[in-house]
Amino acid sequence: MIKLTSLGALVLSVSFSLNAAENMVKMQSTHSVQETADRFTAIAESKGLNIFARIDHQKNAEAVDLDLRPTQLIIFGNPKVGTLLMQCEQSMGLDLPLKVLVTEDDRQQVWLSYYDPIYLKSVHNMEGCGKVIEKVSGVLSALSSSSVSK
Repeated sequence: MIKLTSLGALVLSVSFSLNAAENMVKMQSTHSVQETADRFTAIAESKGLNIFARIDHQKNAEAVDLDLRPTQLIIFGNPKVGTLLMQCEQSMGLDLPLKVLVTEDDRQQVWLSYYDPIYLKSVHNMEGCGKVIEKVSGVLSALSSSSVSK
């Protein structure tokens, strides 16, 4: 029985991981990680969004004598919109504020990645707030597209 339960848990976690990967938006950038992250931050702030944190994972890895390709995480949002989403489903707070990850792969190609808020709506079984989620998804897509293009 324990083996069957473990197998079930493994299948469930693998299916969740595959589903999550399918709902990750990845945009190729024409800029370095630093410049892409700088552009995203500047554009987001110009639109009235708060930048809550910017984490340089490469720098943190170097601090403990480990190597990591350039990787930056930007945590951002708007408490007015985030609160509306959490009023629809409080567990949405696990995924708020929103995040984008800017990375360089092993071919020196830069990517900006994030989970589509429409996917997060399904993860949290949100009822209502469809229009707000669609607007947030559109804004995030526009911000990201502007950040990665020339």
